[in-house]
Amino acid sequence: MRVGPGRTGHDEPATGAPSAAPATRRAWSAVAVFAAVRALGLLVLALWSHLAGSDAHALLSARWDSLWYVRVAESGYDFTLAAPDGRVLSDMAFFPLLPWLEQAVATVSPLGLGDAGLLVSGIAGLLGASGMYLLGHHLYGHRAGLLLVALWAAMPVAIVQSMAYSEALFAALAAWALYAVLRRRWVEAGVLASLAGLTRPVGLAVAAALWAGAVVEARRTRRPDARMLAGMALAPLGAAGYVLWVGARRGNPFAYLDVQAEWGNGFDGGLAYGKFILDHLGGWPVALAGVALIAGTALALWTYWAGVRGRQPLPLLVYTGIVMALALCSSGYFGSKPRLLLPAFPLLLPVALALSRVRAARAAAVVAVLALGSAVYGASWLNGSGPP
Repeated sequence: MRVGPGRTGHDEPATGAPSAAPATRRAWSAVAVFAAVRALGLLVLALWSHLAGSDAHALLSARWDSLWYVRVAESGYDFTLAAPDGRVLSDMAFFPLLPWLEQAVATVSPLGLGDAGLLVSGIAGLLGASGMYLLGHHLYGHRAGLLLVALWAAMPVAIVQSMAYSEALFAALAAWALYAVLRRRWVEAGVLASLAGLTRPVGLAVAAALWAGAVVEARRTRRPDARMLAGMALAPLGAAGYVLWVGARRGNPFAYLDVQAEWGNGFDGGLAYGKFILDHLGGWPVALAGVALIAGTALALWTYWAGVRGRQPLPLLVYTGIVMALALCSSGYFGSKPRLLLPAFPLLLPVALALSRVRAARAAAVVAVLALGSAVYGASWLNGSGPP
């Protein structure tokens, strides 16, 4: 399994690979960059919301999915909402780890559940930044790891990382799980993958990445050890356990799929998404949205292909491929596609690697422009249509 130029991917000093300790000590710089970019986004959101007469705090903690997570934390599952079109929307569509953490934080602090969600996302963002940095450093060195974090913090919809949503928590668990896989820390990776599976349904992508790494390693060594088998067994337990629990509560093993179908989420291979794009090419100014969707999708596919050509480790390719497939080929709400791609941070590795090879001042200027653009877009987005 090739993991990058001049690197072996081995984790034990006995194999000749460098220790992770120096990288861990330098991860603070990535955390600082992440915090600075996100602080800019929150500052612009606060100013924009003030001028628009809206409440930035409420936009971050008490709208859309945030309310569903708070309701689960407050009262448990079994709440349903009748939609105007007759659908019955169930809170069982939302995985439990974030509500559990919100409840835990609110129990031991004076924070309300919504603010507890903001705190969880804030801490998870910092932890995710350090995990992504270590992964990027492991593959391509310090500058690439730093730029990977900066680019992820400056994504157009990166404001979601600062909301009481599950994206930041999931990305943190996924980043550390993938890093553990590359370091062949199988049990640690399995536990993190299981927790990711309790956060979002796409957590199974993390489990699949672990399995892919384990298969590659087993073929290399021809003798899988007990830790590897334990990690493989642990990885899917979170997602599978929650789905089975929903099935048991509803008396139907496929009940979770029914829950998602009521929310309009299904896998159709991208047909609905393609039709949505075509419908937005018919007139001005709607055509601009269609062109932007085509450009964004093409960019995501190109960076994935660049990762394949650059011989990224198989676990990263498996993980990113599944996240992209579920985001782009589902029939759910199309405005959510950009945020559903946020966990696919390995897509940014080819860009980070390319930027790491230019002058530092030029790379910093690119990041600054992206960060400002992300801040402005995020503020206008939350004060407009926003996610759900």
